[in-house]
Amino acid sequence: MIEKKIIKDRIVNVILVSVIQQGVSEHKALEYLNELSFLAETAGCKTVKTFIQKLKSPDSKTFVGKGKLQEIKEYAAKKNVEMIIFDDELTGAQISNIESETKIFTLDRSDLILDIFASRAKTAQAKVQVELAQYQYILPRLKGMWKHLERQGGGIGSRGPGETEIETDRRIVKDKISLLKKRLKEIDKQAFTQRKERGEFIRVALVGYTNVGKSTIMNLLGKSEVFAENKLFATLDTTTRKVVLGHTPFLLSDTVGFIRKLPHHLIESFKSTLDEVHEADLLLHVVDISHPHFEEQLDVVNKTLHELDSLDKPVIIVFNKMDEYERNTYDEWLDPEVKEQLLIELQQKWMHKNNGRCVFISATHKTNIPELRQMILNNVRTLYQQKYPYKTEFFY
Repeated sequence: MIEKKIIKDRIVNVILVSVIQQGVSEHKALEYLNELSFLAETAGCKTVKTFIQKLKSPDSKTFVGKGKLQEIKEYAAKKNVEMIIFDDELTGAQISNIESETKIFTLDRSDLILDIFASRAKTAQAKVQVELAQYQYILPRLKGMWKHLERQGGGIGSRGPGETEIETDRRIVKDKISLLKKRLKEIDKQAFTQRKERGEFIRVALVGYTNVGKSTIMNLLGKSEVFAENKLFATLDTTTRKVVLGHTPFLLSDTVGFIRKLPHHLIESFKSTLDEVHEADLLLHVVDISHPHFEEQLDVVNKTLHELDSLDKPVIIVFNKMDEYERNTYDEWLDPEVKEQLLIELQQKWMHKNNGRCVFISATHKTNIPELRQMILNNVRTLYQQKYPYKTEFFY
């Protein structure tokens, strides 16, 4: 696998850079930068400064203007900055030009996400998927950055040893991509066979934006120990458990979280992992209602589900982290009756939007979990009646 080690023995000081282009508000750019900062933190970095520049279109050579690049260079020299991370995809030539000018290692958002995925991939399938995405990311950038392939050792964004001739590099990368695609097809066939052998059970899949609490809910419902933490992409590998509610069994799967600006090659590579979503009978769309832009995150997930031809499935919207929402939204001195009325209005609004297929919970405090279980049970029993009408023992 391509060498992609997240630095764990120390914190790396980084600068984040964003270009506000036409059609993007400054507010939106700041929101993207906040998410990029969280990604950097997940990768073991500390953001010491963010730079924003408004341009009609990015500079073809350095993405930002010469003056802004000089400003970044001077600040980095003063503050012992080891890395610059751009919020948009850079070409190989742009990365090379920026590094030549600043003498500082440079990544873009896609490369950072690939690093995080590489560090968290555990199964053979996830490792092959990430490696394939890495090589597909590198291939069109070889002309401008082939020298990067000569880097040795770990560190965020390091890519391991390479050849000295660009054409040789390109051939090697293409051959590797071909081999990885074949390997992934073999793994996918094995996974398909395993899914077929699970028997006639209703399948439920947890979906949602990254870091909304899917794995925590999986642990509550499935009584399993799925890795969960307050970092992006804590879960990469799909986990499936048999769950029994009210004597009615079903299969529950936890899937990788979605995110804005997810690298195209990564989406393509992980589509096989998301087969669990495509083959599910019921989706539990988990939403972090405490996030200031949860509605946009909800839309991002719906767009991804549309790409997977899975938006027409029965869906239960699980609004999670209600405890944080209340703490962030309401003053502690607010009259309890007023607060209760505001919560009722919030719930009625979303229940109306989703035909009553919503539940409001706090997974960490286990609030309204019985209501969530009952809603899932009712839907699963209905699906058994529709799909397996002869399994009458699961109807009640």
